[in-house]
Amino acid sequence: MNLDNWLTAKLSERKELNLFRTLKSPSGLIDFCSNDYLGLARSKELTQLINDKLERLSLSNGATGSRLLSGNSNYTEEVEQKLSAIFKSESALIFNSGYTANLAVLSSVPQKGDTILYDELAHACIKDGARLSLANRHSFKHNNLDDLEQKLNRATGKKFIAVESVYSMDGDLCPLVELVKLSEKYDASIVLDEAHSTGVCGISGSGLATSLGLANKIAIRVYTFGKGIGCHGACVAGNKNLIEYLINFARPFIYTTALPPHSIASIDCAFDYLNSNITLQDYLKKKISLFKAHLHPSINSIESESSIQAIVIPGNEYARSVASNLQSRSFDVRPILSPTVPQGAERLRICLHTYNTDEEIISLTKALPIK
Repeated sequence: MNLDNWLTAKLSERKELNLFRTLKSPSGLIDFCSNDYLGLARSKELTQLINDKLERLSLSNGATGSRLLSGNSNYTEEVEQKLSAIFKSESALIFNSGYTANLAVLSSVPQKGDTILYDELAHACIKDGARLSLANRHSFKHNNLDDLEQKLNRATGKKFIAVESVYSMDGDLCPLVELVKLSEKYDASIVLDEAHSTGVCGISGSGLATSLGLANKIAIRVYTFGKGIGCHGACVAGNKNLIEYLINFARPFIYTTALPPHSIASIDCAFDYLNSNITLQDYLKKKISLFKAHLHPSINSIESESSIQAIVIPGNEYARSVASNLQSRSFDVRPILSPTVPQGAERLRICLHTYNTDEEIISLTKALPIK
C-alpha cells in the first residue's frame, strides 16, 4: 500500500469510529471552552502594555536562532530571573511551550535504570516525555497514593513522580502535601506540571506549590503561560544545577529556535498586569462557586474547585449530541470523547472565566441535561 492510500485508510477508520477531528474557527459563542481563565488573552490593557514594552525596548521580530546560537538576549535572561523570583526557585529556563518543557525534562533527566511513575491522567506531554526517556516508566491510579507507594517500593534507580497541580480533564487537584511526604519517604523527585494553576492561584500567579509553601520541596516545576497567563511559552523552575543540565542535555531546548522577543515581552508584561490585578483570582473563585451552587444535584459532575468543571456524559454519541445542543443555544462547550478519556467517562469539559457573566453561568447550568 502506498503512503496516500494508507493515510486515506487511517482517516476513513477514524471517521467510521466517529472520532475524526477537524480545525474550527472561533465560533462567536459564549466561551466556556478556552483556557483563558483570567481573561488576560483578551485584555486590551495588557495588549497595550506589551506594545509599549516592545516599542520602548526596540526588540526584533524574531529570535533568529536557538538560545545557544543567536536566540539568547539579556532581556530573556532578565525575564527568567523575574520568573524564578515569582516561582520561588533558584533559577528558571524559558521553553517554547509547556509540552516542550515537559518533553525536555522527562526525556533528558531520568536515565536508563531509573523509574518514572506518572499519574494515569497526566497530560500527553508527560507520557510522551517518559516514552522518550530510557528510564522505566509506569502509571499509577489517579491521585491514588497507595498505588503510587506500592510502585515506589518496586522502583529502581533514581525515582521520579510526574503529576499535575490541576488535571486538565477532571479539574481536580493533586494531593500535593501528602505527595511531598511520600516522595521524601522514598527519596523520589517530583516533576510538577503547574499548567492549569499558573496565574489562577498563588502570590503573583505563582501556582499551587508556592501557595502551599512547598516550592522548595519539589525538584522540578513546569509553568505554562498559554492558559491563565494569556500568552505563550513556559518555563522550568528549579535549582541552578537543573537549569544548567537542561541547557546542556535537553534536546527540545538545544535544537529549537527560541521564542521571539514579542513572546518574552508578553510573559513579562502579563505577570506585571496580573500582579496589579491579582483580585482576578478571587473574582474567578466567585464564578466557580456560582456555577457549583446552581448545578442541579442529579447532574454527574466530577468534584472540582478549579476553573475546569467536568460533567460526565457517557458515550461518545451522547456527549457529542449534548454539546451540539448547548452550542445551538450559544454556549461554546466541547465534548471530550474516548479514547482521550476512558470509555464510559466521556464528558463535557466546561471552563469558567472571569468574563463569563453571572447570567451566562446560571443559564448554562439550567441548560445541562438532568437525569
